[in-house]
Amino acid sequence: MNAEKIPDVIIARLPVYLRALQRMSDSGVKTTSSKELGDHVGISAAQIRKDISQFGEFGKQGTGYSIPYLMDKLREILKVDRLWDVIIVGAGDMGHALARYQGFVNRGFVVSMIFDNDPTKIGQQIGSLVVENARLMTEKIRQNNIKVAMLTIPAAAAQEVTDQLVEAGVKAILNYAPISLNVPDDVKVQYIDPATHLQRMTYYL
Repeated sequence: MNAEKIPDVIIARLPVYLRALQRMSDSGVKTTSSKELGDHVGISAAQIRKDISQFGEFGKQGTGYSIPYLMDKLREILKVDRLWDVIIVGAGDMGHALARYQGFVNRGFVVSMIFDNDPTKIGQQIGSLVVENARLMTEKIRQNNIKVAMLTIPAAAAQEVTDQLVEAGVKAILNYAPISLNVPDDVKVQYIDPATHLQRMTYYL
Protein backbone atom coordinates (compact mmCIF):
# COMPACT_ATOMS: atom_id res chain seq x y z
CA MET A 1 0.00 0.00 0.00
CA ASN A 2 1.41 3.38 -0.98
CA ALA A 3 0.55 5.88 1.77
CA GLU A 4 0.91 8.78 -0.66
CA LYS A 5 -1.87 7.41 -2.88
CA ILE A 6 -4.51 7.45 -0.11
CA PRO A 7 -6.27 10.85 0.08
CA ASP A 8 -5.51 12.71 3.32
CA VAL A 9 -9.25 13.22 3.93
CA ILE A 10 -9.59 9.42 4.30
CA ILE A 11 -6.61 9.19 6.67
CA ALA A 12 -8.22 11.97 8.75
CA ARG A 13 -11.37 9.86 9.21
CA LEU A 14 -9.57 6.70 10.39
CA PRO A 15 -8.82 8.00 13.93
CA VAL A 16 -12.51 8.98 14.20
CA TYR A 17 -13.53 5.41 13.34
CA LEU A 18 -10.97 4.04 15.78
CA ARG A 19 -12.28 6.25 18.61
CA ALA A 20 -15.89 5.14 17.94
CA LEU A 21 -14.85 1.47 17.82
CA GLN A 22 -13.02 1.90 21.14
CA ARG A 23 -16.20 3.30 22.72
CA MET A 24 -18.21 0.35 21.39
CA SER A 25 -15.57 -2.08 22.63
CA ASP A 26 -15.60 -0.45 26.08
CA SER A 27 -19.38 -1.06 26.13
CA GLY A 28 -18.82 -4.78 25.51
CA VAL A 29 -19.83 -4.76 21.81
CA LYS A 30 -17.85 -7.27 19.73
CA THR A 31 -19.11 -6.73 16.16
CA THR A 32 -20.49 -3.81 14.20
CA SER A 33 -21.78 -2.93 10.75
CA SER A 34 -20.77 -0.01 8.56
CA LYS A 35 -24.24 1.45 9.20
CA GLU A 36 -23.90 1.23 12.98
CA LEU A 37 -20.38 2.70 12.87
CA GLY A 38 -21.67 5.41 10.53
CA ASP A 39 -24.45 6.29 13.00
CA HIS A 40 -21.80 6.75 15.71
CA VAL A 41 -19.61 9.10 13.66
CA GLY A 42 -22.13 10.82 11.38
CA ILE A 43 -20.73 9.39 8.14
CA SER A 44 -22.62 7.25 5.61
CA ALA A 45 -22.20 3.46 5.66
CA ALA A 46 -21.14 3.54 2.00
CA GLN A 47 -18.38 6.06 2.76
CA ILE A 48 -17.10 3.98 5.67
CA ARG A 49 -16.99 0.83 3.52
CA LYS A 50 -15.19 2.75 0.77
CA ASP A 51 -12.65 4.24 3.21
CA ILE A 52 -11.83 0.96 4.92
CA SER A 53 -11.65 -1.01 1.66
CA GLN A 54 -8.75 1.24 0.57
CA PHE A 55 -6.61 -0.82 2.97
CA GLY A 56 -8.03 -4.30 2.43
CA GLU A 57 -11.12 -6.36 3.19
CA PHE A 58 -11.65 -6.35 6.95
CA GLY A 59 -15.34 -7.27 7.16
CA LYS A 60 -17.63 -10.05 5.96
CA GLN A 61 -20.85 -9.63 3.98
CA GLY A 62 -23.76 -10.20 6.34
CA THR A 63 -21.70 -10.37 9.56
CA GLY A 64 -20.01 -6.95 9.48
CA TYR A 65 -16.76 -6.14 11.23
CA SER A 66 -15.13 -7.78 14.24
CA ILE A 67 -14.45 -4.72 16.43
CA PRO A 68 -11.19 -6.02 18.04
CA TYR A 69 -9.85 -7.08 14.62
CA LEU A 70 -10.78 -3.79 12.89
CA MET A 71 -9.28 -1.77 15.78
CA ASP A 72 -6.03 -3.72 15.48
CA LYS A 73 -5.94 -3.14 11.73
CA LEU A 74 -6.66 0.60 12.02
CA ARG A 75 -3.94 0.96 14.68
CA GLU A 76 -1.55 -0.85 12.34
CA ILE A 77 -2.49 1.42 9.40
CA LEU A 78 -2.11 4.57 11.53
CA LYS A 79 1.13 3.16 13.03
CA VAL A 80 -0.22 3.58 16.57
CA ASP A 81 0.16 -0.12 17.33
CA ARG A 82 3.28 1.13 19.16
CA LEU A 83 3.99 4.12 21.45
CA TRP A 84 5.50 7.23 19.86
CA ASP A 85 7.61 9.54 22.02
CA VAL A 86 6.43 13.14 21.61
CA ILE A 87 8.06 16.37 22.72
CA ILE A 88 6.34 19.66 23.55
CA VAL A 89 8.04 22.95 22.73
CA GLY A 90 6.63 25.74 24.88
CA ALA A 91 5.76 25.43 28.58
CA GLY A 92 3.02 28.07 28.66
CA ASP A 93 -0.64 27.40 29.47
CA MET A 94 -1.22 25.18 26.42
CA GLY A 95 2.06 23.30 26.93
CA HIS A 96 1.13 22.70 30.59
CA ALA A 97 -2.29 21.35 29.61
CA LEU A 98 -0.89 19.01 26.94
CA ALA A 99 1.89 17.75 29.24
CA ARG A 100 -0.72 16.82 31.87
CA TYR A 101 -3.27 15.36 29.45
CA GLN A 102 -3.82 11.67 30.19
CA GLY A 103 -5.49 10.80 26.88
CA PHE A 104 -2.41 10.38 24.71
CA VAL A 105 -1.01 7.07 26.00
CA ASN A 106 -4.00 4.90 25.12
CA ARG A 107 -4.00 6.45 21.63
CA GLY A 108 -0.36 5.64 20.86
CA PHE A 109 1.63 8.63 22.18
CA VAL A 110 3.68 9.43 25.28
CA VAL A 111 4.87 12.95 26.04
CA SER A 112 8.49 12.35 27.01
CA MET A 113 10.01 15.86 27.15
CA ILE A 114 8.99 19.51 27.29
CA PHE A 115 11.25 22.45 26.37
CA ASP A 116 11.21 26.22 26.87
CA ASN A 117 13.72 29.07 26.57
CA ASP A 118 12.33 31.09 29.52
CA PRO A 119 14.75 30.79 32.49
CA THR A 120 11.79 31.13 34.91
CA LYS A 121 10.16 28.01 33.40
CA ILE A 122 13.26 25.82 32.94
CA GLY A 123 13.42 23.32 35.80
CA GLN A 124 9.70 23.58 36.60
CA GLN A 125 7.91 20.29 37.26
CA ILE A 126 4.81 19.59 35.13
CA GLY A 127 3.29 16.29 36.13
CA SER A 128 6.12 13.76 35.75
CA LEU A 129 8.12 16.02 33.41
CA VAL A 130 10.70 18.71 34.11
CA VAL A 131 10.90 21.66 31.69
CA GLU A 132 14.24 21.46 29.87
CA ASN A 133 16.31 24.21 28.29
CA ALA A 134 15.37 24.68 24.61
CA ARG A 135 19.08 25.04 23.80
CA LEU A 136 19.43 21.30 24.47
CA MET A 137 16.43 20.41 22.31
CA THR A 138 18.16 19.47 19.03
CA GLU A 139 20.68 17.26 20.82
CA LYS A 140 17.99 15.50 22.93
CA ILE A 141 15.76 14.90 19.88
CA ARG A 142 18.65 13.23 18.05
CA GLN A 143 19.70 11.18 21.10
CA ASN A 144 16.18 9.84 21.61
CA ASN A 145 15.24 9.54 17.92
CA ILE A 146 12.11 11.69 18.41
CA LYS A 147 9.91 11.97 15.32
CA VAL A 148 6.84 13.83 16.68
CA ALA A 149 6.62 17.31 18.22
CA MET A 150 3.90 19.67 19.42
CA LEU A 151 4.50 23.42 19.11
CA THR A 152 2.82 25.67 21.67
CA ILE A 153 4.93 28.80 21.25
CA PRO A 154 4.28 32.35 19.97
CA ALA A 155 3.87 32.65 16.20
CA ALA A 156 6.97 34.88 15.93
CA ALA A 157 9.24 32.04 17.12
CA ALA A 158 7.46 29.13 15.43
CA GLN A 159 9.34 29.00 12.10
CA GLU A 160 12.80 29.24 13.69
CA VAL A 161 11.95 26.43 16.14
CA THR A 162 10.41 24.36 13.33
CA ASP A 163 13.67 24.64 11.36
CA GLN A 164 15.53 23.27 14.40
CA LEU A 165 13.04 20.41 14.82
CA VAL A 166 13.33 19.43 11.15
CA GLU A 167 17.12 19.60 11.28
CA ALA A 168 17.07 17.29 14.34
CA GLY A 169 14.95 14.69 12.49
CA VAL A 170 11.35 15.44 13.52
CA LYS A 171 8.92 14.31 10.81
CA ALA A 172 5.51 15.24 12.29
CA ILE A 173 4.56 18.54 13.94
CA LEU A 174 1.29 19.45 15.62
CA ASN A 175 1.28 23.26 15.51
CA TYR A 176 -0.80 25.34 17.92
CA ALA A 177 0.91 28.59 16.86
CA PRO A 178 -1.36 30.71 14.59
CA ILE A 179 1.05 30.69 11.65
CA SER A 180 1.69 28.55 8.56
CA LEU A 181 5.04 26.79 8.68
CA ASN A 182 7.45 26.10 5.82
CA VAL A 183 8.71 22.52 5.99
CA PRO A 184 10.24 19.99 3.55
CA ASP A 185 7.88 17.65 1.69
CA ASP A 186 8.71 14.71 3.95
CA VAL A 187 7.58 16.55 7.12
CA LYS A 188 3.86 16.56 8.01
CA VAL A 189 2.31 19.53 9.83
CA GLN A 190 -1.17 19.63 11.35
CA TYR A 191 -2.56 22.98 12.48
CA ILE A 192 -4.73 23.54 15.55
CA ASP A 193 -5.83 27.16 15.95
CA PRO A 194 -8.88 27.29 18.23
CA ALA A 195 -9.71 30.88 17.22
CA THR A 196 -9.88 29.87 13.54
CA HIS A 197 -12.23 26.99 14.35
CA LEU A 198 -14.42 29.30 16.45
CA GLN A 199 -14.60 31.79 13.58
CA ARG A 200 -15.56 28.99 11.22
CA MET A 201 -18.44 28.04 13.54
CA THR A 202 -19.74 31.54 14.22
CA TYR A 203 -20.42 31.91 10.48
CA TYR A 204 -23.32 29.46 11.06
CA LEU A 205 -24.76 31.19 14.16
